[in-house]
Amino acid sequence: MTKGYWIARVDVRDAEAYKDYVAANGAAFAKFGGRFLVRGGAHEAVMGPARSRNVVIEFPSYADALACWNSDLYQAAKAKQRGGVEAEILVIEGYDGPQPSTSEPAPDAGPASE
Repeated sequence: MTKGYWIARVDVRDAEAYKDYVAANGAAFAKFGGRFLVRGGAHEAVMGPARSRNVVIEFPSYADALACWNSDLYQAAKAKQRGGVEAEILVIEGYDGPQPSTSEPAPDAGPASE
């Protein structure tokens, strides 16, 4: 089964409200099998604008990731933010297909004049 993920980019505007949210969100993540892969940490924006916090949460499936987002338990935790964050959040299905191999030849770039 393909895993599901939340990918969040966040700027905290109200630290107290965010602290209340963080204290409450763990119950929803635990209920749906969520596991933090990235939770803040050092980062460098190599393309496009950055936010101050980045979070990636892994779930056993895409359905679990979406069910967590839509759950009353998570929505109650989210309400504790009280508008104290600006964020983009994706709920996304993972990829379970073939991966790149070092034995594959590099693609031919063709002549520079094309």
